[in-house]
Amino acid sequence: MSAGEYFGHMAQALRQANIYQPTLVLDVDRLDRNIDLVKARMPATVNLRLVDKSLPSVPLLKRIVDRFSTRRIMTFHPPVSRVVLETFADVELLLGKPMPVDLARQMLTQWAESETDRIVWLIDTPQRLAEYGALASSLNRALRFCFEVDVGLHRGGFRSAGALANAMAGLAKMPRLQCKGIMAYEAHIGHIPKLFGGPALAQRNSVRLFRQFVALLRDDQRDILNLGGSTTALTYDADAGANELSLGSAFLKPSDFEVQSLDQLAPAAYIATPVLKVGEAQLPGPQMIGRLLRSVGFTPRRGCFVYGGKWMAKPVWPGGMTSNSTFGHSTNQQFFALSDAAIVKVDDYAFLRPTQSEFVLQQFGSIAVMSGGEIIERWAALPMQ
Repeated sequence: MSAGEYFGHMAQALRQANIYQPTLVLDVDRLDRNIDLVKARMPATVNLRLVDKSLPSVPLLKRIVDRFSTRRIMTFHPPVSRVVLETFADVELLLGKPMPVDLARQMLTQWAESETDRIVWLIDTPQRLAEYGALASSLNRALRFCFEVDVGLHRGGFRSAGALANAMAGLAKMPRLQCKGIMAYEAHIGHIPKLFGGPALAQRNSVRLFRQFVALLRDDQRDILNLGGSTTALTYDADAGANELSLGSAFLKPSDFEVQSLDQLAPAAYIATPVLKVGEAQLPGPQMIGRLLRSVGFTPRRGCFVYGGKWMAKPVWPGGMTSNSTFGHSTNQQFFALSDAAIVKVDDYAFLRPTQSEFVLQQFGSIAVMSGGEIIERWAALPMQ
């Protein structure tokens, strides 16, 4: 199916559903195929840790959770975490970033104990370890946690086996803290230039460091050996030493995830928005200046204004529609340049592909779910606040 046919079917589905304002459309047929492809490529002995920030909708999470029979979710934002805990009675949540100790205290004292007992906290420094140890003692609560370790991203965490060993030695003085493992994130791998060894060397170095950290853990501290992310998870086999791999955005494949490891997956989420105006591109000010700028190619000859804008997304249809830095961005009516060959008229739909799925999926209130060329239901997005 050509791009024109695909987006033509999507536009027709939106009209039949009486949707005439900016909308996030999820192609659930593509999603299901992506789920099957990921499942086929993951090592059978390695668990999936689903990333909720990249899939911020309960029905969306549930669809993947059920297909993988996983009860492991990585979470990042307490309002989302709480909904996930309330919805999935038996999931385990691993924090994907460390929480300020006072925020952790709020969660532990204001949420149900049956919920917070399923949280695995993240510790990235000796100072935070001491703070959480004091928190657990003051609340008379056993707290489970993982150490965040640095395997090359340099965004925080324990940077060497020696540093982690020193931290673990202090655990003997904190009997209410229970180490369940380590969490490593290595999103840098695909961005290392060949001059510095390229992605292959970066991944080997990350695995080497990961194994050094794992070697420090006792058997009862190895429940969670977490590695990977959407751009890298499918490049690992069982020999890497991880017992779970984190994925989220891969299932929807936004444009920032156009990487070789995901080349079999298809984009499954788009922003659709009505075209409000089409015509000659004219900058504010004297028309003579505008004509001069168009004649020398400084500004486009024609363009369109759409309903809304300034999303983290790139135009994909109609063909020949592009962003334009001269006109800038607008959350109200964004301008897009049109090539001479672009066929666009008022009340057509323009389609944009999100650059990422986190946050973007939450900007529209609900998600229009398309299957078989029809909008079959709406899925609520998880809260931002």
